[in-house]
Amino acid sequence: MKLAPDCYQCLQRLIHQAVDLATGDVSLRQKATEEATQILDSEFSYNQVSIVVAAKVHRVVKKVTGNPDPYRTMKEREMTLATELFPELSKRAEAAIRAQGEKSSTRDEDEFRNCLQLAAAANAIDFFREPDSIKEDIRKPVSFVLDDSGQLQTRLMEARRVLYLADNAGELYFDLPLVKLMKKSARVVYVVKPEPVQNDLTLEDIRGTGLDKEFGEVMSTGTASPGVVLSLASAEFKREFESADLIFAKGMGHYEALSELPAQGKFFYCLRAKCRPVAESLGVSLNSYVAVLQ
Repeated sequence: MKLAPDCYQCLQRLIHQAVDLATGDVSLRQKATEEATQILDSEFSYNQVSIVVAAKVHRVVKKVTGNPDPYRTMKEREMTLATELFPELSKRAEAAIRAQGEKSSTRDEDEFRNCLQLAAAANAIDFFREPDSIKEDIRKPVSFVLDDSGQLQTRLMEARRVLYLADNAGELYFDLPLVKLMKKSARVVYVVKPEPVQNDLTLEDIRGTGLDKEFGEVMSTGTASPGVVLSLASAEFKREFESADLIFAKGMGHYEALSELPAQGKFFYCLRAKCRPVAESLGVSLNSYVAVLQ
């Protein structure tokens, strides 16, 4: 998905947010803002993808301010929020499954759908929003405006290798039930970032929670970019990406990147359309949840 006119203002906002989080030094803030804005102005093009520009912006902000992880405090806050909400929502999902019936085939479908909705709910996490607003949205029932969940379940039964591309740090708790369910059908590799970028989940983050063993196979993209910039990704990730039968991609950054590739029937996007350009690209209203196979 290429940049849209609205993206310029959003990237400007990203620059100011990253700089403010990175340092309290006024002179460094000014220098980092100026250099990041120069990158934005030189890179912004309707033939460009937003995550490529964002990755370059974050790189210069970290370099100028000397802060390798400007979003650390924000990520910790989001992960605390997630640990508070996950037990509540998972119990609600379990109750819904029990209420939907006891037939084994139906129960399997209900369990899968509830795990998918649980994972999608956490995509309401957004570094441009306040925690109370995020809490309110995560607690709301998820209804997919575009819903290919049935096709996903069928594809999982046929797949041998699945890549699950993680998004925001706090989402890992909500991803885990779905990953465990997927592992009953296929080999699943949970993919995170090698080092900090925005509030994305990193290898250090997941190891810090102690959940890396529960996820099983965990690897990184090899590049600190929102979503995944394949041209910058590691050779190991590229091999896994090419050989995977199914790519489960959480969040807008992965959609923006992978939607530029030819549709192969193996990209499954699970996200909340939190900005107008992404919503319009998908043909849905703002803040809709989608579960789309392409």
